[in-house]
Amino acid sequence: MTAPADLPTEFRTPRLLLRAPRPEDATAQVRAIAESHAELRRWMAWAQEVQTLEQATENLTRAQEAYRTGENLRLMVWSADGRELIGSSGYHALDWRVPKAEIGYWIATPHTGQGYAQEVTEFLTDYGLNTLGFRRLEIHCDASNERSARIPRALGYTQDALLKNAEVSVADPTQLRDTLIFSRVQ
Repeated sequence: MTAPADLPTEFRTPRLLLRAPRPEDATAQVRAIAESHAELRRWMAWAQEVQTLEQATENLTRAQEAYRTGENLRLMVWSADGRELIGSSGYHALDWRVPKAEIGYWIATPHTGQGYAQEVTEFLTDYGLNTLGFRRLEIHCDASNERSARIPRALGYTQDALLKNAEVSVADPTQLRDTLIFSRVQ
């Protein structure tokens, strides 16, 4: 199986617009990451430095192409009116032969605690299993990131593993971190 040729580039949830990346989203991405830098850098390797406009444009250009080819289906999470970037999510680590994917998510700090990550993940879980035909969806998170781990638990994912000392901590490279792996299968 390969990525669907007619994969939509926009989706709607009750409160959000999910849209494939575009280079013109760079200013909004830089702003959202800068607003969230203190929180994101604790968990995300890509957020160790504040992103420049040039870096964001390059990042989004690559992400747009990866979406087009079905290599990585990253989605920008916007307010329903498409004016404010709330965060990012999507299907990553895709293997269309199985088919399976990993759902990742981050929400800009001013918008956390409002259920957006769960809303997006619930949509992506349903769409992935029932429309795209994924046989397995995974969510990986740092075992100490309880806010992130609550989402798969709330959505009926099974915790498949706790990988001890699986990664180097992005916040402190002298420390190791444990990783939780959750899945939903069909």
